Amino acid sequence: MFWAILGKTVSLVGSLLVGIIVARYLGPTQYGLMSYVISYVFLFQVFALFGLDAIEMREESRNERPKEVIIGTAFGLKVLFGFIFMAISIMTSWFMEADHHTTLLVAIYSLSIVFNAFVVIRNHFTAIVQNKAAIKAEISRTLLSLAIKTVLLLMNAPLTWFVCAYMLDFVVLAIGYSIAYRSRIGKLGDWQFDVHCAKYLLKESFPLLLTNAAVIIYQRIDQVMIGQMIDSEAVGYFSVASRFVEVLVFVPMILSQTITPLLVRAREKSQEEYIEKARQFMNFSFWLSMLISIVFSLSATLLIRYTFGEVYMPAAIVLQVMAFKTASVALSNTAGAMLVTEGLQRWAIIRDGLGCVACIGLNLWLLPKYGIIAAAFIAIASNVIAGYLADALIPAYRHLFVCQTKTLLVGWKDLIHIRRLFK
Repeated sequence: MFWAILGKTVSLVGSLLVGIIVARYLGPTQYGLMSYVISYVFLFQVFALFGLDAIEMREESRNERPKEVIIGTAFGLKVLFGFIFMAISIMTSWFMEADHHTTLLVAIYSLSIVFNAFVVIRNHFTAIVQNKAAIKAEISRTLLSLAIKTVLLLMNAPLTWFVCAYMLDFVVLAIGYSIAYRSRIGKLGDWQFDVHCAKYLLKESFPLLLTNAAVIIYQRIDQVMIGQMIDSEAVGYFSVASRFVEVLVFVPMILSQTITPLLVRAREKSQEEYIEKARQFMNFSFWLSMLISIVFSLSATLLIRYTFGEVYMPAAIVLQVMAFKTASVALSNTAGAMLVTEGLQRWAIIRDGLGCVACIGLNLWLLPKYGIIAAAFIAIASNVIAGYLADALIPAYRHLFVCQTKTLLVGWKDLIHIRRLFK
């Protein structure tokens, strides 16, 4: 847990720092174009992963097949899908974009889809509970990425070079993972691709593909739609606000990872104790996140001015709204932890599907009229629909909706009794 938190913290802080440096250098329009390209390719990357990560880790934990077969098969499938969706991303960009320079940038960055296949090594270390080796590689990548982009800035490099540098992050990480695997586990050449294993992995992972795709689409489609319906400058402002939000939502995510084992143990003891712990967990997570949201919303103007600079001040009003996404994520994540604990995740695709439809529909309706401030409100609304209102529509999740409603109304009282949660 320590190494997982350290790795994520370094990655988030490093990403924010790199984002500030690059954004101040490129300016809103070029930084917005780069953010659009990254978000656009990321949507295809989700499909290339095919939901295989969780299934790979599960199968390795079961030890029913040799790890070389599982890793090799998952790697082969991801490389195959990587090339397929890399080609699709380039072709769709070619038809959609009048500016062929944007398509060139998409083509360059889409190479990251293929190199992301090496995440199978990260999954293996997670499955055997050896996060340290993989996270060291990720920390090294973050530091090297900061150094490379600083050099490009000093060289007055054009936008294309920065897109190449962001793609190179995946190459460096792939090399780091490979070195870690070679030094601790064995040779990559020992990996084996098995057709029967491939069919099994695809069958098991397909439902997760649908769920993951829905989540990623409603979490990341906004920047793509802003780029298509407004312009790159607007994407730049929205992306700057999103950089801070990515750091903020880490709080409820870590709380969820920390508290979930306590919920599992409480449920094994008694249903009454589990319900009480779950209630306290949801109340504490949501209202702590709400306080953080309020603080960052009030300080948004100062944050933007003294980090990204005066030229990005239109992003301040977006951050004032987007800061409250942290609280909506907390409400959704706590319910998500309870779903996993209770073994009810089979209906999660309905939750995420509703959030996806709401995000796309609301952006199509409101984005042309009200601009990026509408996208900020829609980002929160999508989370609320997927992680709260949807629970009222799904019979198996209705008890979660009741618990969430009580949290919204009177949950703040548990903030003053935080120590009860960890007893």
